[in-house]
Amino acid sequence: MTSSKMASRDGTELSNSSSKSSSTSVPPTPRSEGEILQSSNMKSFTFNDLKAATRNFRPDSVIGEGGFGSVFKGWIDEHSLAASRAGSGMVIAVKRLNQDGWQGHKEWLAEINYLGQLHHPNLVKLIGYCLEDDHRLLVYEFMPKGSMENHLFRRGSYFQPLSWGLRMKIALGAAKGLAFLHSAEAKVIYRDFKTSNILLDSNYNAKLSDFGLARDGPTGDKSYVSTRVMGTYGYAAPEYLSTGHLTAKSDVYSFGVVLSRDSIREKAIDKNRPTGEHNLVEWAKPYLTNKRRVFRVLDARLEGQYSLVQAVKAANLALQCLCMDARSRPNMDDVVKALEQLQDSKGASRNDQKHHRLNRHNSQTKIGPKSCKSSSGETRRVLTYPRPSAKVLYA
Repeated sequence: MTSSKMASRDGTELSNSSSKSSSTSVPPTPRSEGEILQSSNMKSFTFNDLKAATRNFRPDSVIGEGGFGSVFKGWIDEHSLAASRAGSGMVIAVKRLNQDGWQGHKEWLAEINYLGQLHHPNLVKLIGYCLEDDHRLLVYEFMPKGSMENHLFRRGSYFQPLSWGLRMKIALGAAKGLAFLHSAEAKVIYRDFKTSNILLDSNYNAKLSDFGLARDGPTGDKSYVSTRVMGTYGYAAPEYLSTGHLTAKSDVYSFGVVLSRDSIREKAIDKNRPTGEHNLVEWAKPYLTNKRRVFRVLDARLEGQYSLVQAVKAANLALQCLCMDARSRPNMDDVVKALEQLQDSKGASRNDQKHHRLNRHNSQTKIGPKSCKSSSGETRRVLTYPRPSAKVLYA
């Protein structure tokens, strides 16, 4: 699980389950720590249990690092959930909160609050927790393929480049997870949607992780939740950064950033790009809005794996999610439908692809959504700033 970062104004087969399926809804009123822990229906591990499961938190068991501390690989008995010897039983990921880190008890508790109640094929499963003295740990199902971030950007034989088909599959799975969170049953705003929080099982099914910044959605006649501005640089919606008003459409904007990264293989924030282009959205929009230029920015490793039709549809969907006016963005149910149609599309012929590559510099045809401006009619910049990212092996 990866850490969450703070921002300020200054600075495979997917499951056929519906995005509406869950076992329990999150209560609309805040609950106390005792209520959250007692109603979670999860295993309460002792610290010694998890020491044994991770071989005393040995350094070679570390599979991820972040602002919270470290994530360790461990093993427990599938039935009793007792610690088992390395290599036998069920593999788990144990997230241990660093007492010297900035991510604290509130985020730890939020994970239990949401993942202890919400169950969906595209949300990571939280098995249990440990609260003993100053020790705070969380125990998750192990996701063998790591994070989407790793496959897009890490080098090495283990992290092979994802094919176009797998990238679209992962995007669809993540979209289903967000659609469920936004549904009437859950009414949750994720607030930290990014590639490192999308985990992959052995079949590349996507599951959302790290609910430390999640918030209950607005209730009654309210249209937004007022919060302290938090999240990850480059992914937060511009209206949230400027006002602190959080809505489900804030998550939709973040999804647009992820969908862009999925195809382009560029960092959300990259200070190596020219001044004014550090932000992925600002840099990529001129390319995504032109069907002859979009091929210039698509990941070169995907050459020949997609058609012109597919590339244009993916770019158009990303642009709609990135509209500056939040009201013009689609909801996640519509995004799911669009991605399902994209997967079903047969695309263009090889001759069409070849003809497109030969002429991609000559046309200025626009494919963007009808309106992606702010409510005032002015295009605004996303106020994000580069910041060093933590090393993440298992995000």
